[in-house]
Amino acid sequence: MGKVRVSVALASYNGERYIREQIESILANLTQEDEIVVSDDGSTDNTLAILKEYEKGKIPVTILKGPGKGIKKNFENALRHCRGEYIFLSDQDDVWMEDKVEFSMEFFTKGVCRLLNHDARVMDSELKHEIMPSFFAYRDSVPGFWKNFIKNRYMGCCMAFHRSLLPLALPIPDKIEMHDQWLGLINDLTENDSLFLERPLILYRRHDSNVSDFSHGTVWEMVKKRIILAKALLRWKILNKH
Repeated sequence: MGKVRVSVALASYNGERYIREQIESILANLTQEDEIVVSDDGSTDNTLAILKEYEKGKIPVTILKGPGKGIKKNFENALRHCRGEYIFLSDQDDVWMEDKVEFSMEFFTKGVCRLLNHDARVMDSELKHEIMPSFFAYRDSVPGFWKNFIKNRYMGCCMAFHRSLLPLALPIPDKIEMHDQWLGLINDLTENDSLFLERPLILYRRHDSNVSDFSHGTVWEMVKKRIILAKALLRWKILNKH
């Protein structure tokens, strides 16, 4: 089996409504040197049937049984099975622009960064109406460990990184809020080269079933989440002393 250039790690769960459009947009970005790795967390709709249609294609699509422990561990399961040198994260319900991988790879091959986070156009559920032209503008997205510790701007569906980050970032702690912030912060602590690309490379779909939300709870809830995150990072620092 030859070397894999790009792995797309996709976490699915009851995504029949949008997943075909997402998979098609991903495949349009890939070559036969690439792969898609899907971890499905127990879908009860037609998600698996749709995914199986792509298993025999020219671009490998691997379907894994998820651990049934929520989105963080579902993504971790996909990541553990990725063989590519570069890994792109994907939700099940967005649409990639046709130059997403090609444009991102320019920065990786030039050695500009180990991890990048790009902008997104936020759309309605049918991708007919633009809710906002730039997620970065809405979140005031900027690089930097402390800025993203306090207010997370990392967005998994807009993230890609070199596989050298995996042994540092896995396993993803159970109690932290989201996997994307963890991956971004671990990169900040080790390479400090996270690149924020001010160019939308996906159409980010907003609908009633989104796992992520633009709201982040009360101030006290935010404080509790940051305390949990700080403890997890401290444990990580202790375990990763050289």
